Amino acid sequence: MEGSGKLRWRIAGLIALGVAAAVAIALQTQRYLEAPVDAGKAGAARQLRIDASDPVRVGQGQRIYAQQCGACHGANLEGQRDWRQRLPNGRMPAPPHDASGHTWHHPDAVLFAITKYGLVAGVTALAGYVSDMPAFGQSLSDEDIIAVLAYIKSTWPQSIAAAQREVTEEHAARR
Repeated sequence: MEGSGKLRWRIAGLIALGVAAAVAIALQTQRYLEAPVDAGKAGAARQLRIDASDPVRVGQGQRIYAQQCGACHGANLEGQRDWRQRLPNGRMPAPPHDASGHTWHHPDAVLFAITKYGLVAGVTALAGYVSDMPAFGQSLSDEDIIAVLAYIKSTWPQSIAAAQREVTEEHAARR
């Protein structure tokens, strides 16, 4: 009996630690999304606007995407097959980043936060949404993340790019 009591306390402690870590990440990401920012600097929050017209930045982003993102999101931004259907493990496959996906529905600041901090329920993802998307904040600099997003945005048709710019502007205007 005594051993099972200790095990329960250990499990409860691990759960509490996990919840505390999740809350800390959520708060950090929320602060990032709400912080006032100089829109031209890496690390920009709500005001972030990523320019996809700089060929040097786009080229850098394409190289980083191939190394870090293409294995899951596809070499041609096509995403994983049946990306809208849950996998047997309950997680969602990697979505496409081309015009057929939903990446362009999100403002630049949210795309940056998802890439840097990962999918945090209630902050950068809907509650209950689980995927294998890692946080890249420890392995990529803010400039690298911005370059990858510039590359992705550079591939979109003008109409999609314009719609995404509008979403970004609406997000930045909310204070």
